[in-house]
Amino acid sequence: MKRFLVLALMVLLHPFPNTMVSAGEMIFKAGFAERDISPTLGQEQPGGYGKAFHQSFHDACKARAAVFDDGKKIVVLVGLDALGIDRRSATRIRNRIFARTKIPGSGVLIGASHSHSSGPVGMVMPGDYDHSTPFIQDLAYNLSSTADLKYLEKMETGVVEAVEEAFNKRIHAFAGMGKGLENQVAFNRRFFMKGGMTMTHPGQNNPEIAGPAGPVDPEVGVIGVWSKEGKFLGCVVNFSCHATTNPGGISANYVYYLEKVIQGYYGKDKPVVFLNGNSGDVTQVDNRNPLTNRKPEAWAEFVGGRIGAEAFKQLISMEKGADLQVDYQTRVVEMKRRLPSKPHIQKSMGILQGVRQKTDPTEWAFAKETVLLDALIQKFPVAEVEIQAIQVGPAVFISNPAEFFCAFGLDLKQKSGFPLTFPVSLANGCVGYVPTIESFGPRGGGYETRLTSYSNLELGSGEEMVKIGVELAHKMKAGRIPAFAQAAAFKGLPWSYGSVPPEKD
Repeated sequence: MKRFLVLALMVLLHPFPNTMVSAGEMIFKAGFAERDISPTLGQEQPGGYGKAFHQSFHDACKARAAVFDDGKKIVVLVGLDALGIDRRSATRIRNRIFARTKIPGSGVLIGASHSHSSGPVGMVMPGDYDHSTPFIQDLAYNLSSTADLKYLEKMETGVVEAVEEAFNKRIHAFAGMGKGLENQVAFNRRFFMKGGMTMTHPGQNNPEIAGPAGPVDPEVGVIGVWSKEGKFLGCVVNFSCHATTNPGGISANYVYYLEKVIQGYYGKDKPVVFLNGNSGDVTQVDNRNPLTNRKPEAWAEFVGGRIGAEAFKQLISMEKGADLQVDYQTRVVEMKRRLPSKPHIQKSMGILQGVRQKTDPTEWAFAKETVLLDALIQKFPVAEVEIQAIQVGPAVFISNPAEFFCAFGLDLKQKSGFPLTFPVSLANGCVGYVPTIESFGPRGGGYETRLTSYSNLELGSGEEMVKIGVELAHKMKAGRIPAFAQAAAFKGLPWSYGSVPPEKD
């Protein structure tokens, strides 16, 4: 009995016998924290080309931060429950983080989940159209989805405070990582039609659908972190799907249910940092589903619950290691915008100067966007685009500021040279949809290819971002995924209880 108690105590003190090293040898540290960044009722709900306002509350929007430290460098991963993040917001946040922690901005990744049920971060930024005519200013500020400066301050402060707390809470830690598959919740929304064109959301079970115009990425990427004593500290989850389930009111969207699954086991105080993958053409909507779709809240629960369940399966299955290197690489480039032609602008102005009530709402909305883009280019002829690679051992997060097509993410995974590659979209800035060149070809088309003040980079920009991302990843040396040790060779005798012939009497 005494020997049993001693063995039990050893297991409690050393929960990871395959990877345990002495405290003096441990270098890797980690910390997690979060802040509530929920908007208030009455503030704008982003996600469309017009105005909508929050009228109810469902769950909190958060800024969740993970800080990883290998003794030489520190990297930060921030998951933001937001439609996107403006480049200027990201810069202000990074400057404030550096002032408090001395972590360089190039080591800080801020990725928006693209929640359509979050706070007013744009798409129009106050002041960006002050150089234009009163007519265009009215279109921008009064008739478009516009950021709220007070909310931006709250959001930015929330991120800074979460990162600072996570930085201050760093402790020696073990991390595990892996990837699972969830293939029932995300679908490409673009389809080749029998008529030859590509359409976005052509309609459920439209008989003219010939086939999907792009792939999906069912991988659920996970990094889990534990203290030396085996206490779970938090995790990072990566998955590619639009956050458009909108369960009703202010909400983190399906991320709320993803978080609930993991925290239901590990505890409500354990942050779950979610980073959306390349999901510019991927949503929860299955246009070929023969059955009735779920209602919004049930849909959010289904999507988030299943992603969370797959992440949890990875967490309870992974081995943990303490020898993990962190690193970062980044490159900022200027990319040109596509210019609307003069006839296109003139036609759009004619539509806008007519009677709005007699104009098709879609035609009016995109006429507005054409005129706004023409005005925006006068002030911002190019877009500042940051591509970033953040390494955590054998995993690399390769980010971009776009609603990036899923095919680009698969390309990154194939070429990165890392055993685990986690693409992150809408990070450190926002340049709207970036489709593949093919999307503009003879069989192209669809919503994502429309020319707007939100989405307007030149053709080939996405391919260039992938090239840069791969180059950055290749500058770093991938670590090995922590794995269980090989079992010892068989010695001795089989289990005496079981090594017997059948007893029939």
